[in-house]
Amino acid sequence: MAQCFETATVSSDVNGEPKKERKVAVITGITGQDGSYLAEFLLAKGYEVHGILRRSSSFNTGRIEHLYQNPQTHTEGNLKLHYGDLTDSTCLVKIINQVKPTEIYNLGAQSHVKISFDLAEYTANVDGVGTLRLLDAIKTCGLTNSVKFYQASTSELYGKVQEIPQKETTPFYPRSPYGAAKLYAYWIVVNFREAYNMFAVNGILFNHESPRRGANFVTRKISRSVAKIHLGQLECFSLGNLDSKRDWGHANDYVEAMWLMLQQEEPEDFIIATGEVHSVREFVERAFRHVGKTIVWEGKDEKEVGRCQETGVVHVKVDPKYFRPTEVTQAHTYNETRWTWPLTSGWERLITVLDS
Repeated sequence: MAQCFETATVSSDVNGEPKKERKVAVITGITGQDGSYLAEFLLAKGYEVHGILRRSSSFNTGRIEHLYQNPQTHTEGNLKLHYGDLTDSTCLVKIINQVKPTEIYNLGAQSHVKISFDLAEYTANVDGVGTLRLLDAIKTCGLTNSVKFYQASTSELYGKVQEIPQKETTPFYPRSPYGAAKLYAYWIVVNFREAYNMFAVNGILFNHESPRRGANFVTRKISRSVAKIHLGQLECFSLGNLDSKRDWGHANDYVEAMWLMLQQEEPEDFIIATGEVHSVREFVERAFRHVGKTIVWEGKDEKEVGRCQETGVVHVKVDPKYFRPTEVTQAHTYNETRWTWPLTSGWERLITVLDS
């Protein structure tokens, strides 16, 4: 791998006065839900934002097109995009050496837990080793003392929870290839922080959703299906485990927490959560209630259905193909460190926004 010796420094102008502090961020996964909200947030704070996106034969920039200086011509302005991939260390070194960022947010991942069982090796390569490639690129380019690094960690690390409530010191027990890959990423961040004195942190984020969430995630699947039923375009949809419980917040809140973690004096890992848990069943009920329908449940296990009380029509069925081979347990979380992100209103906000 080519070595990069030039480091980012704060320079002076011709009069000897210090220039304005550089605020340059690199975001992997910028075209995803979190990446798009984070790019918006950082641009509003005056950052120059560089996004890394994978080459695709179809357009995959829908979530960030409004951030271009000119969306019609894709004129970039303070948002600049680079083709790259977390599986390609050479391109990561090239981009980091060219941009010389002050902050890096590693949000890129194969992030669908159920799909990680089908793409286990790929998930490990991107989510686990990809994080190592990015950290090693920072080190190769001689930027360990000037870059702050944020790693998008996950509550899936806890999986089969070892204590309730969960906190930063709760032992990890991942229950999916996704969780296992993220566990490697978590510890390699800690290792680089301790070995090279790098400002590198893990944000252990519980579930966070929005209208920009991918359509194959359960929250958007529910909200989109309920909207289609309300418009007469769909009669019924299928889900997996209705009693699965999650701590759901809004992604727009969580990206601010990511930024705040990099503004601390010392690098430290934090849990980001609302402190509330709700079941998929409850999510379904609240979504239907938003369009004036009451869902009543009949049957058990795989034969259970959700029927509209007002019309008698079955709108929800259970399909075993959506079950995970191993399920996680979630409970209320507690942050034993300096602060917990106050997102207890996230559930109400989420239900309202997803249905819009």
